[in-house]
Amino acid sequence: MTLDVLKIDGSKSGDKIDLSDSIFAIEPNDHAIYLSVKAYLANQRQGTSKAKERGEVSGGGKKPWKQKGRGGARAGTTRSPLWVGGGTIFGPRPRDYHQDLPKKVKKLARKSALSYKLKDEQLFVVEDFNLKQPKTKEFAKILNALKISGKKVLLLTDVNKPNVYKSGRNIPKVKVLEAAKASTYDLLNNQVLIIQKSAVKEIENTFTLTGEAVN
Repeated sequence: MTLDVLKIDGSKSGDKIDLSDSIFAIEPNDHAIYLSVKAYLANQRQGTSKAKERGEVSGGGKKPWKQKGRGGARAGTTRSPLWVGGGTIFGPRPRDYHQDLPKKVKKLARKSALSYKLKDEQLFVVEDFNLKQPKTKEFAKILNALKISGKKVLLLTDVNKPNVYKSGRNIPKVKVLEAAKASTYDLLNNQVLIIQKSAVKEIENTFTLTGEAVN
């Protein structure tokens, strides 16, 4: 698959780039995407919720009043879940929500996400660019030139570019990531996927580090 490389002013640069069919043009696997996104969201959970049960709250020990003769309900402890300040019945406890996936499933999910983006015409390749200093206004100009201002955008760079990252982080619905660190969730959670030209190679490298062939 061949795509035109765009300039940051929105025009065509005259350059073209070949995208690997084995990565950007496969038959998407919806189940692999589902498993990958589910694992990603589960792994974001801290699992630190905690409520004290009756054996952990302060107080209790002594029976509040005698068993009979008061005309009221019997009570054995002030730690009862029925009392204000008592323990919680079956309250949440800290737990680990982490989920692991086989590497092949992760790769298949990312390939499927990229293929969906290209198929739906939501993927664009732009020339490499950097900013001399963090400037949100400059980044916004690029979005306007590409006619994607106001949309949910993910920009993938080949390496860490602090000035580009800082310029984009203050714009609502815009995210900047290194290409090698983009998850399946990141690739799908946007309306437009913008990839810098050099970042395409970085994406392909993430699939070839284990010897997997790229067409």
